[in-house]
Order: sequence, then structure tokens, then C-alpha cells
Amino acid sequence: MTSMLKKFEDAGVKIISHDVITGYSTFQLGKFTFSRDEYFAKITWEAKGQEFSHLMSADAFLRAVMRDVAWGFFYGWVNFDHVIGTQNHYGSVDLYAGTFNGVLKNAGVDYVENFETPLIMATFKAILHDWVSEGFDPFAAPEETGSAFGRKHGDNEAAIDRYRIATKRMPSLPGDSPLRDDLPVNRHFEDVVQDEPFIHCEPGFEGQLGGFNLFKYLSRSDVTWNPSVTSVCKESLFCPTTEEYILPIFHGNDRVEWFLQFSDEITWDIADKIDGSPIARVVMKPGDICAMPANIRHQGYSTKRSMLLVWENATPNLPEKYESGELSPYPIDFS
Repeated sequence: MTSMLKKFEDAGVKIISHDVITGYSTFQLGKFTFSRDEYFAKITWEAKGQEFSHLMSADAFLRAVMRDVAWGFFYGWVNFDHVIGTQNHYGSVDLYAGTFNGVLKNAGVDYVENFETPLIMATFKAILHDWVSEGFDPFAAPEETGSAFGRKHGDNEAAIDRYRIATKRMPSLPGDSPLRDDLPVNRHFEDVVQDEPFIHCEPGFEGQLGGFNLFKYLSRSDVTWNPSVTSVCKESLFCPTTEEYILPIFHGNDRVEWFLQFSDEITWDIADKIDGSPIARVVMKPGDICAMPANIRHQGYSTKRSMLLVWENATPNLPEKYESGELSPYPIDFS
């Protein structure tokens, strides 16, 4: 066992076996078991006194787990696919299999178990450290990274220990997050102007006024589908991001999200949050704004790297208000 895995085991992560041929460990979290081979991640659970299992392609699984870890389980549901996912209760997290799949739920073979956030976070981090090999970055677009397949060889701790940026106010202000000037411009954004604004403060207001070129900032993003908090005004968060290929998860909302398309095009598949039945397809082009209601799940596709602004309302009691029916899941009711 590596020293890193020993550290996770000391934190309560349960490692039940190690395959000397593939080099991968098997992890247990409650009644769930996570194992992988050269191509697939396998998740097993028990229901109706029987063992059930689900396979995911190793790269898809690792990309999904990476977002769950980096986002701190995010707002609401992070569906790895149509079977496996997590629900954030902000202090604890549900891990489920089939609970939000209409077919598996109706058949009674779904299973959900709640875990304290530090334990499930440590387990997911341990899986990433053990299952990600050298050269594969689960945050990167497919063209920008190596393969997640094959036997274990090396690691990529630098990639999987990179989390989303969360500013206190805004980049460029004293003591806040850096402007990423050390990162190269992405191949899809070579035409983005790199000038920064000139800021002139009246005497006595130094350090209170700031500004930066958001398009330059995003053009240097080295990750995809990972919203970075770039402005904070009380509970209002602007979280822009760059998107390429496929959002690795189906995000189930526990509040309304607003999307503003800055560049290029994203296609969104919208489905019912509870059973996954399809609802709509939304195509967003530059300048388009849409609201993702609190009762849906969504997954995006971007053929060319695009820029998207996600506006989040971080008010702590919003999930309870939507769940109780106090708030409509829609920001505007046209009926």
C-alpha cells in the first residue's frame, strides 16, 4: 500500500483488496463496493437480499468523481450517469444506485445510504489517487489528456488535487485569487484579447476597486466543466467556466441556476430530476440566457471549447424552500 493510501485508510477509508495484476485497489463505503479493471469501474450494492452491480467506463467514472470532489458535492444531485450519483445535504451526502432511475426504482432494486461528508470525500479522493494513472487528467478535455485505461502506471496527483477556484470577492482585488497569467492561452481561444482594464481609484479607495478581463481569465482555464467563483456579492455567486466535449455528470438542481452563454454553442439535454425521463433539448448560442429550474437534471455538450457564465444563488435554506413547495421550481410562472 502506498503512503498516500495509508493516509486515507487512517482517515477511515476502507480498502478491502488490491489486484496485483492491474495495480488497482478495491474500496468499500458502507454497503457499496468500488472496483475497477483496465476498462471499467464497477459499483456493487445489495437490494432485496441480492447483490447488484453497475459498470461505467473508467474515464467517465473518474471524470464524474473528480467533479464531485472538486465541487464539494455541489448544489443538489451529481448523477455520474443514469444509475449512480450523490445528493448533497450540506453536512452529509447520500450515495445512491438507481434511486433516481425510474426503472430501477420501480423494480425495487435501488439503494441509497447516507454518509458524513468527510468520510465519503476521503473515499472518493482515495479512489482518484489510486485509479488515476500518470498522464490522465480527469479535468481536461479528451484531446488534452492521456488515457484512463489499462493497468496502473504512476499517478497524477497534481491534476486530481486541483480544485475549483473560489474567490472571496473577485480576482484582482488584494488577497483574492490570482488571475492565471502564468497559464497558457487555450488552443480554442487564441483570438481572445489579453488586455487588462486600467483601474484608477480616487484617493482613499485604494484596494476597494478592482477589475479584470474575464475573457482573458477564461481563455487560460486549464480545466473543463468546472465553474470557478469569480465574484461574490452576499449570496450571489458568478461562476464562469469553459466547456468542451461532454459535461461528465447529469447535474440535478436543488435551486434555480441561470446560464449566460458567452461564446460558441452548448447543447443541453434536460430531464426530470427524479426519474430521468427526458423533458427538452436547449441549444444556447452567444448572448443566450436560460434558467435551469429546481426540478430538473441537465447535461451539456460543446463541440468547441466555449465560455459559459453560471449564476448561483448560495442562500443556505433554498433547498428546503423548493422541496416544501414554498418556492416554485421555476423562476417565472407564465400560467
